[in-house]
Amino acid sequence: MSNPGESDQTPITGARQLAEYIAEGCKPADAFRIGTEHEKFGFSHADLRAPPYAPGGIRALLEGLGRFGWEPILDEGNPIGLKGEGPSDGASVSLEPAGQLELSGAPLATLHETADELSRHFVEVRAAAEPLGLGFAPLGFHPTARREDMPWMPKGRYAIMRRYMPLKGARGLDMMTRTCTVQVNLDYGSEADMVRKLRTSLALQPVATALFANSPFTEGRPNGFLSARAAVWLDTDPDRTGIPAVVFEEGFGFERYVEWLLDVPMYFIHRGGFVDVAGESFRAFMAGRLHNLAGETATLGDFADHMTTAFTDVRLKRFLEMRGADAGSPAMMLAQSALWVGLLYDEAALEAASALVRAHAWTDFAALRPLVPRQALATPWGSGTVRDLAREVVAIAADGLRARARRDANGADESIYLAPLAELVAGGPVQAERWLERYRTAWEGDVGQIFAEAAI
Repeated sequence: MSNPGESDQTPITGARQLAEYIAEGCKPADAFRIGTEHEKFGFSHADLRAPPYAPGGIRALLEGLGRFGWEPILDEGNPIGLKGEGPSDGASVSLEPAGQLELSGAPLATLHETADELSRHFVEVRAAAEPLGLGFAPLGFHPTARREDMPWMPKGRYAIMRRYMPLKGARGLDMMTRTCTVQVNLDYGSEADMVRKLRTSLALQPVATALFANSPFTEGRPNGFLSARAAVWLDTDPDRTGIPAVVFEEGFGFERYVEWLLDVPMYFIHRGGFVDVAGESFRAFMAGRLHNLAGETATLGDFADHMTTAFTDVRLKRFLEMRGADAGSPAMMLAQSALWVGLLYDEAALEAASALVRAHAWTDFAALRPLVPRQALATPWGSGTVRDLAREVVAIAADGLRARARRDANGADESIYLAPLAELVAGGPVQAERWLERYRTAWEGDVGQIFAEAAI
C-alpha cells in the first residue's frame, strides 16, 4: 500500500475514473519490467524462535540495513520498512505481520538484473542479521512455530486485519503470521493484453503452486501437504481470494474488475492513522454511506490501498502480481519470475499459453486449486498428472525466454533460470519432497534442522 503521506488525494467521482486509474498502468512492450518480491522467516540461531520486533529483533535488523543506503519508513514513529536508494533505488523492504522480511524488488528490464538484485539483498541481510544472532529462511509455512508463538509487528493495518480475519475463515491468522511467498509483478500493454495475461496466469496458478510447493511441516511434524501455505489460503477469506469467476466472463476488462472490487469488503482507510472499516464496501464509502466516515471523501489513494487487500491468486493493479507460489530457495525465486516472464512477455509464448488454457474450461483449472496443496505435481490432470501440464507450461516459458534473447555477460539468455523447473517436470522431487526425505533420513525427525539448510 502507499506509504503515509504519499497517497493520491484526488477525489473519486465514479467507477469509470477508477478503471481509467488502473488503465494508466498500460505500457508499450519495450517498457515492460520485472518486479520480484519474496518473503522469508527470521529465526534466532540460539533457539530457532521467530525474532520479536524489539529488542534485538526486526527493528534492529531494519536499522542495520540502513547502512546500505535504505531509508526508514515509519508507522507512528516505528520503522516498519525501508525505501531503497542508490543501487537499490525503486526497491523497498517491508514487514509481514509476524516480521517476515520482504524485498519488493525494483522494476528491472531483465532476469539477469533480478539475479543481481537478489544476491545483493542476501548479502545485506546476512550482514545486518549476523550481529543480532539471526538468520532468514524462505519457506512457504513456518515449520516449527505455533500461531501463538509468532510475534506481531507494530503496523496499524495488521491490528485491524487481526480482528476481522477470524470472522471470515479459520486460517486467516495463519496466513498473516506463518506463511511466506514469492511473487513476480509484470506489465500489460492494453486492456486486451491485460485480460489475456490475467486469464492465462490465473488459470495456471495451480501449476505454479505445484511446482513451487515448499511447506510440508507444521509445528515440527509433517502436515500431510506439500504446500501448507496454499492450503491455508483455501480457508482465509472467500470474499477476496482464489480465482474469481468474473475474470472469465464475457466483456471482462478494467471497468468490470472495478465493479467487482467495489464490493470486496474493506479493511481500513488511512487518515493520519488507520481507521477500522472492516466489512464495509468501498462502493458505500464512495457514496458517503459509512457511519464512521461521515464527511470523508474517498480518494484515489484510498482505492489504491483497497486494491492491495484483494488477495486473488493473480492480483490486478497497474500491473499483474503472480501470487500462487511458496517462498523457496534463491534458485526457485528466480525460476518463479522466469516462468511468468517467459509465458507473458513474448507474444508467441503468450499465445501458446493462452491456447493451452482455452482448450479447457476455466473451472477445470479452478478445480485443481484445492487439490495441488496436498499432491503438488502428482495431482491428477486428465489422463495424467499436473506434472504433464507443467511440462508443457515450462517448455512454453523456455521458448519465450529464448525468444526474448536477453543475454548476460557470458552470452546466456534468461532460460537458464528455468533449470530447477526443468528438473521437476522431468520427474524430480519438489522442494517439499526433498525436505521430507531429509526429515526421514539425515535429520532423524528433527525439523528444526531445516532452518540452517534453507537459510539464505
